[in-house]
Amino acid sequence: MKNSELIKVLKKVRPFRLRLIELAWEVVGDDGNPDPEKMTFHNKELVEAVKEAEAYSQATKEAIVCLKEMARSQH
Repeated sequence: MKNSELIKVLKKVRPFRLRLIELAWEVVGDDGNPDPEKMTFHNKELVEAVKEAEAYSQATKEAIVCLKEMARSQH
């Protein structure tokens, strides 16, 4: 991938907010520990948010590998 191609791709990437972080705040009780009732209530959302976070993590790892390879090829 050429630098110009990478720049075009990166410009299309929008900021991404992981739902997992927001849900984590919703499922804790007043004492700061996970609330079992809230965890049960939000279970489906939590499962989906974990999958979303895992996919984002994998895509980020792939981007890092590509950027490292590009940096090495510039030397």
